[in-house]
Amino acid sequence: MEEDIKKSVLKSGTSIVGLVCKDGVVIAGDRRATAGSIIMTKKTFKVIQINDYLVTAGTGVAADIDLSQRVIAAELKLKELRTRRRPTIKESASMIGMMIYRNIRTPSMIPSIVGLLVGGVNEDGSTKLYTIEPAGGVYPVEDYDANFGSGMPYILGLLERQYKKGLSIKEGVELAKECIKAAIERDTGSGNGIDVFTITKDGVKHVVSEEIVPNYTQK
Repeated sequence: MEEDIKKSVLKSGTSIVGLVCKDGVVIAGDRRATAGSIIMTKKTFKVIQINDYLVTAGTGVAADIDLSQRVIAAELKLKELRTRRRPTIKESASMIGMMIYRNIRTPSMIPSIVGLLVGGVNEDGSTKLYTIEPAGGVYPVEDYDANFGSGMPYILGLLERQYKKGLSIKEGVELAKECIKAAIERDTGSGNGIDVFTITKDGVKHVVSEEIVPNYTQK
């Protein structure tokens, strides 16, 4: 029974990517969620704006990602109310990492499995990107990361050749799109759409929202 549940649970196979640019951070992801080898939904938004200063992109079990992102928003609001100040991105990432750490170690038939990219802008205008592994480890990203999504090998392979330190936000957006497209071409767990968010001193913007639909041609 346990094995059957694990096979049928809805998973976000996932291609997500985060890029550090000279003037901010870019985070992107696809929209496909699967149950085993079946595509269950083509409109799973994996990159989510949590509030006016933070964006997360998730990989793992779809329900766990969704719940984690909702709980993150609530916990950050509570933290802000308790301390009467907005938490820094480092503080936010540390809190999220602790949540993931506790979830993975709570006895359960199906343990919570979520990997996250967390990007945001501090009150002083500085931007930060962190990767949080499914076990709860929190690591600052100095260049780029794709966490543990199924599209990660294709994304990192492309970035090894094409990423350059000091690229602009505009260049980062185009590179992020290419990363997701590259993963979609080869990874069966990724596809159906692309979302790209930018994070700069001016705030968070959803700059790309594209649906990918089949285009059949007759020869």
